[in-house]
Amino acid sequence: MISTRVLRIALVLPLLAAVAPGSTAEARTTTEAKTSFTKPFMGWSSWSNESSTRATYGTAWLTEAHIKDAADAVATKLKSAGYSYINIDAGWNATMAWSFHSDANGIPDPDPARFPSGISGIASYIHGKGLKAGIYMAAGLEQEAYNKSAPIAGTSCTVRDIVVLPLTPTNKWGGNWKVDYSKPCAQPYFNSIIDKYASWGVDFLKVDGVTADNVPDIQAISQAIDQSGRSIWLTASAWPVDLAAGDGLRPWANGVRIDTDVECYCGTTSTWTSSIDDRWADLPNWLSKLTSSYLPDLDSMPINNNTGSALQDGLNDAERQSVMTFWSMASAPLYVGGDVYWMDNSAIAILTNPEVVAVDQAAVLPTRITAGNSQVWKKVINGVTYAAVYNLGSSSANITVNWSSLGLSGSKTVRDLVARTDLGSFTNSWTASNVPAHGSRLIKFG
Repeated sequence: MISTRVLRIALVLPLLAAVAPGSTAEARTTTEAKTSFTKPFMGWSSWSNESSTRATYGTAWLTEAHIKDAADAVATKLKSAGYSYINIDAGWNATMAWSFHSDANGIPDPDPARFPSGISGIASYIHGKGLKAGIYMAAGLEQEAYNKSAPIAGTSCTVRDIVVLPLTPTNKWGGNWKVDYSKPCAQPYFNSIIDKYASWGVDFLKVDGVTADNVPDIQAISQAIDQSGRSIWLTASAWPVDLAAGDGLRPWANGVRIDTDVECYCGTTSTWTSSIDDRWADLPNWLSKLTSSYLPDLDSMPINNNTGSALQDGLNDAERQSVMTFWSMASAPLYVGGDVYWMDNSAIAILTNPEVVAVDQAAVLPTRITAGNSQVWKKVINGVTYAAVYNLGSSSANITVNWSSLGLSGSKTVRDLVARTDLGSFTNSWTASNVPAHGSRLIKFG
């Protein structure tokens, strides 16, 4: 179960009295909106399709019709295994020329060419499939809202009253203005944004471009979610989030992006070296900062389509399985990247294996036992030990797991969770034979 977080809640009075993030305020436990998440979310994200250079993809791919197709596919192919989130990434409030816009109060609003039914309309469609709807925003104040001096709903302020002066660029690409949370209308502005998202039926929010300087932004958004009364998963994202932000974000975000974009920004979704293999080196640096209620977001999984038409994964099946195994051992959110409308049967089998999914959903963090090209990782779930072996080398290898390194002894039964097969009893060690290049094994010990 996720431990209860303690928030400092701003008691916002009409027009004036907002408490700035980080200031002294009444401390209380969070509402159900924050404590309802007890395991990593599962679903799909649009960005892999938006980032690809393959014909018919790219940023223009993001439309209401395509999101409906994705929701239909997830509902049909993955929902029974627990996948439920349909996350609409960057561009939902941008024109086809990638010009971002907001409503009269500076709240990002859906582009009518992309989403003629609005976000509320597409969220209603997603919910009708028994799924959840997610959207995207960037850290800081959008310059477009500042330029038009948008009035903040329910206050006498405009967004120009809440910025740091002189104007200071913020977020990973410096695209927005830094907010001064000591200003009384700063928290009400973010409350107004989240209240609008909640009214649309949003269940997930990715805040992108987060640096250590943006911890107050995530705190403000987290507090806004809490006061909205809606359960919304909050991910702090970047490519990656700065490690220096890890401790500051912990009380406020449900998940944190610890690695670069998984996409290769090429004609496939990804490739092994661009940038799947980075995760094995980067996750260990974050483990001391993470908890069961503050989980490592490894980005989307390029496990989708390697046959027939449309965007291809750029991975072979051994590599696809290693992605699924590593994400699951990390208890990272399991969300697919790519065109799920064309998902092949091999991808469905990898993604829906109930024994592997259960390892992820336990929300338990792993430990790396051995590094290098032949890696062994361990995690313990309800007293039961699991181990994963990974061959990061370029040729097949045998990888031995010694009981002593796992805190085990004597004779143990070994079950291969991917093959869903009992392998028998072994004493003191077990060897995974002929693990292919970039391949893996996932084992449960009894």
